Amino acid sequence: MANETAALAKPRRGRPPKVERDFADTRQALIRSGLEVITETGYLAAGIDAVIKNIAVPKGSFYHCFKSKQEFGMAVIEAYGSFFAHKLGTFLLDTQHAPLQRIEAFVLHAGQGMAKYDFRRGCLVGNLLQETPLLPETFPERLQAILNAWESRVAACLDEAKLRGELATDVPPGELARQFWSSWEGAVMRAKLFRSVDPLNQFWAFFRHSITAK
Repeated sequence: MANETAALAKPRRGRPPKVERDFADTRQALIRSGLEVITETGYLAAGIDAVIKNIAVPKGSFYHCFKSKQEFGMAVIEAYGSFFAHKLGTFLLDTQHAPLQRIEAFVLHAGQGMAKYDFRRGCLVGNLLQETPLLPETFPERLQAILNAWESRVAACLDEAKLRGELATDVPPGELARQFWSSWEGAVMRAKLFRSVDPLNQFWAFFRHSITAK
């Protein structure tokens, strides 16, 4: 899962201009900024000041839209889950390509997205999973649900590959999908550390070989 926030608005340089926004626009602007900040720093280190810095929203407006940082964090999680589910669907439901080609296209696109932001951003869910013991108690359950949804999408793609005779393993697609995401999150962290797409490509090469080699 790599860090796919390419659709987010780029922050402006210098002092942000004063703009008029209604409640819904302000809320969405805050969520977009939160996505940017949390994919870089994680939830615990993300301060409200960093969120409002470049979007011309006063702190008072933040608390008008969200009662607490916890409520804001959950809104950001939901937004990321929806965004990433759509991204996965774009690739994994593309029937013009073979199932494994679809997954590979997703991997390559994710690497391009990380490189675009100089490897500062990773996967928001992966960031939060590292912080789980210290997160609000409502977060882990939602993170599990999002991760389960991602696993289901990859499992469906792998199941299709199995039906087409592309897999050389008896491991159920659901288990393979869990292995995929567990290894993927580690690869994303290594990509950030080494500032390179190599860990993502190496992961996919190994995973694909392990399920197709005869």
